[in-house]
Amino acid sequence: MSTAAPSTTYVLRGARPLGGEPVDLVLADGAIVEIAAPGPAAAADREGAVVVDAAGLVALPGLVDLHTHLREPGREDAETIESGTRAAAAGGFTAVHAMANTTPVADTAGVVEQVWRLGRDAGWADVHPVGAVSVGLAGQQLAELGAMADSAARVRVFSDDGKCVDDPILMRRALEYVKAFDGVVAQHAQEPRLTEGAQMNEGVVSAELGLAGWPAVAEEAIIARDVLLAEHVGSRLHVCHLSTAGSVEIVRWAKGRGIDVTAEVTPHHLILTDDLARGYDPTFKVNPPLRTAADVEAVRAGLADGTIDIVATDHAPHPVEDKDCEWAAAAFGMTGLETALSVVQETMVDTGRMTWADVARVLSANPARIGRIDDGPTAQGRPLEVGEPANVVLVDPAARRVVDGAQQVTASVNTPFRGRVLPGRVVATFLRGRPTVLDGTPVVREGAQA
Repeated sequence: MSTAAPSTTYVLRGARPLGGEPVDLVLADGAIVEIAAPGPAAAADREGAVVVDAAGLVALPGLVDLHTHLREPGREDAETIESGTRAAAAGGFTAVHAMANTTPVADTAGVVEQVWRLGRDAGWADVHPVGAVSVGLAGQQLAELGAMADSAARVRVFSDDGKCVDDPILMRRALEYVKAFDGVVAQHAQEPRLTEGAQMNEGVVSAELGLAGWPAVAEEAIIARDVLLAEHVGSRLHVCHLSTAGSVEIVRWAKGRGIDVTAEVTPHHLILTDDLARGYDPTFKVNPPLRTAADVEAVRAGLADGTIDIVATDHAPHPVEDKDCEWAAAAFGMTGLETALSVVQETMVDTGRMTWADVARVLSANPARIGRIDDGPTAQGRPLEVGEPANVVLVDPAARRVVDGAQQVTASVNTPFRGRVLPGRVVATFLRGRPTVLDGTPVVREGAQA
């Protein structure tokens, strides 16, 4: 792997911003400083510039993930902030939001600042900690929301993800509290009484396999309750990993009513179905579970028409022993940072349902806006324009690759796409003008860990 000085000027020759006409993008001093017609002129008057051949490559704003599990502190056997953000960079992400279900839980200013500083020191991507809604994710009392918001990490997203805030009074109080600093509560919608002991989606396949079913209504009932609570208190609500056709309809209704709700879908819920459980392969055990083909079609349609605002990976790494076991004992979750963009290309771009400009909206601009990181000196999700931060990803849409979990950058191998051919390849990622990936390979900073 190579090293690169942060002050180097880069000319991305022949790149196609949002899939449009080729241009030369010039990156210097952390910003996009010039967008010119392709040719030697852009580089000629910039002595020492590094020219990157971007012919045929699509340029996108750096991707932003609103839902990443980095596991540190506490489960460094599954992932660390270092390895997880390297995986993020390899997938084209320049910022991730680290979920709070760590050990200890990120429910205090001290823990979120630790996560933020570790991300800053690693340097692969900006790390924005998500604060817990409740102390210890126990759902009994509010965590230190204000202290986390006022900390150096400037937390604006709060979630007990992994668990649902099922107490309506606690949920109402959280929604009311975060209004003071323009925060958002991101709900893991899962009615616990309806999913006790559940192993997979409730339906024909679960009945055939004899596995406890996870009904769609367990998700939909919480979303319906929470959009009404958000309307009642006038606060922002975000729905994590929406997965059912009914959930899409509830969010669509709420938006039509003017309720301030946003929603995400994961890459795996855009492409995989509960039929994959037939082989009892725990790789496909995830929360919420893989749903039916009808649900997959509904979430694709919801993403295409804007009902669903973003794609978020729900990257959930696990050590081998937690997944290489019988289905009932296996942990829920899949990795996703390094395959997310490819899945979106296959399901939405290559099918004609979305353009590359739409991809930039759902994987960059919207998640940055929801997380309130779209402004200031380290702004993310900004357009590819002169004067904007040089957070850029170059993608080869014509490439095809076979996914191999063992060759991914993440510390865990529990990808549901192992052995599958996916389109697209991230060729380069730039974080404020500094390459974190070049020629598809992570770039090590001087003095940084390899």
